Amino acid sequence: MLLSQEPRREGDLPFEANTNGNSATNGHAIYHDVASDGPAVPLHPLGIKPLGNLYLASGPNARNSIGIFQALPDETLAVLLEYFDQRTVRQLGYTCKFLFALCSSDDVWKGLFLEAQSESKFSFSWRGTWRSTLLNLKEEQVAKVDCNNVFSDVLHRPFVCSNISLGHFTSNIPARNQISRFADLTYDEFASSWSDRPFILTECIRAWPVFQKWTLDTLLKTYADVEFRAEAVDWPFSTYYQYMFNNHDESPLYLFDRKFVEKMGIIVGKEDGAAYWKPDCFGPDLFEFLGAERPAHRWLIIGPERSGSTFHKDPNGTSAWNAVIQGAKYWIMFPPSTAVPGVYVSKDSSEVTSPLSIAEWLLEFHAEARKLPECLEGICNAGEILHVPSGWWHLVVNLGSGIALTQNFVPESHLPEVISFLKDRADQVSGFRRDVNDPYQLFIDRLQEHDPMLLAGALQELERKQERKKRTWDMVVGSNGGEEEEHPEKKSTGFSFGFGFGDDDEEIP
Repeated sequence: MLLSQEPRREGDLPFEANTNGNSATNGHAIYHDVASDGPAVPLHPLGIKPLGNLYLASGPNARNSIGIFQALPDETLAVLLEYFDQRTVRQLGYTCKFLFALCSSDDVWKGLFLEAQSESKFSFSWRGTWRSTLLNLKEEQVAKVDCNNVFSDVLHRPFVCSNISLGHFTSNIPARNQISRFADLTYDEFASSWSDRPFILTECIRAWPVFQKWTLDTLLKTYADVEFRAEAVDWPFSTYYQYMFNNHDESPLYLFDRKFVEKMGIIVGKEDGAAYWKPDCFGPDLFEFLGAERPAHRWLIIGPERSGSTFHKDPNGTSAWNAVIQGAKYWIMFPPSTAVPGVYVSKDSSEVTSPLSIAEWLLEFHAEARKLPECLEGICNAGEILHVPSGWWHLVVNLGSGIALTQNFVPESHLPEVISFLKDRADQVSGFRRDVNDPYQLFIDRLQEHDPMLLAGALQELERKQERKKRTWDMVVGSNGGEEEEHPEKKSTGFSFGFGFGDDDEEIP
């Protein structure tokens, strides 16, 4: 990456002050394009430049001052810092400008903060960055060293990703890609025509009391001291609220809590005093047969702009709906069998590899993905709800700070897929309590108890699908004795997106 550089104003470059001192420096932000047709990003606050700028630079290269560390590439140096404690990282950063820039990376300090909290939960005030928060530094106490002779993609790239304009990627959606929108659907319409396709409903949740009452500010007034799960931390909502509106993370923490109903003391369902209820159009949720033994299935989601989820499929073969209460979300989606650009799935479908952040995927792969005929895109606004069919790949990102509610469910039309998942991918099943030893058999028993005809039909459909796959496989490779057992279904490109077992496991947004 090559960026032009405007001259910076001259000013003092103080060292970091202690908790009783203060420091100040002059500086200004000038915006440049990431690419000729790309979104603009500001100048790095420390003056760090992309590696490509080194080839036109006439001054010294700060990397020449790091001694024996020169033998290691920047990527390795960043990994090495993960093994140091905060005192070592801080002192190493005082040795030269390049190491100051490296040791100031907030990715490093985020890891140090999370490690410190896991060892001993402590109170803190959020101060805008992970480093300042862990060290309890006020803004005027943070050293602002001019590192304009530091050239590193490893250090500059996260800054670019945290400052890209989402509108560059989420606007001008091609007509062929647009997710269908309806005011509402009946269950018959859903079951007959739409259970396999994403869609957005614009009217069906507007009667929910939470849509009329919930905003980030009203939640702050009512639930300021309630702790919610935000990825790897449990924070009072008042702390997370501060973080939401004062962070520069490439991938902001996403509040994604599955116990919010109990924590907030709200009622869910069509009864007096209910906060919200499931939309009628999706019909019966067959996992309700599991009662108290059903896996985790509903979440409160809150996040700032740029927060969201990278590409995944929902857990256990379930479908889902996602209702936006405040804000707006951009969705890009692909059918189960699609090879999504930048997403790589293991042979047994148990692992997925993709860029580390949403922004990085947008920069590198969005243009290519948008051209695929299977691509669907859309923006779900406040008061609207989006349907995620079973097995569909999806990436979602908040276009501003907002609130959403989501729930996974099993419609009748996707019962065979869920049964197959529970049986054939037992190692990928997630969300059940630890004392549920055999989720597949539990679900089969409950279906047999409540609706044996529905179960019989689903099992027959599975048998027919297996037979069709076997015939297709034999046509392609020919019948060859023992090799017939290598069924093509084992080559599925699906990925199960899990939420862990038990109450103590971390949830993944």
